[in-house]
Formats: sequence, C-alpha cells, structure tokens
Amino acid sequence: HMVKEYLTSKKVEFTTKDITTDEEAYKEVLENTGQLGVPVTNIGKHTIIGFDRPKIDLALREAGLV
Repeated sequence: HMVKEYLTSKKVEFTTKDITTDEEAYKEVLENTGQLGVPVTNIGKHTIIGFDRPKIDLALREAGLV
C-alpha cells in the first residue's frame, strides 16, 4: 500500500495488478524479476521491487512524471 499512497501523493497515475488473481501479471513479474516479491513497480525502464523511495523518485524524474 505504501507505493500506491506515495504515487498518489505525487499525483502520478498508475495501474495495479494482483498477481494472486491475474495469471498474466504473475507470469510477467516472474519473467521480469525472477521472483515473486511484491510490490513490483515499473516506471519507464526501471523495475523496482519493494518500496524504495529513492529509486522510485529517480525513475519518476527520468520518466518525466514529476
């Protein structure tokens, strides 16, 4: 929930996927990260596992979202 709250506070639109109910999202996360840890946040060319504010901020800046 922390990633959602943080992106909302930055007024960044996002899409959520639940890997427990969405088989395609499950496969996507496994293929892209090699693990099933959540949350996984994709911003531009960055894939961030967990809530890592500095990495999220960097990715948002590089993608021109903030």
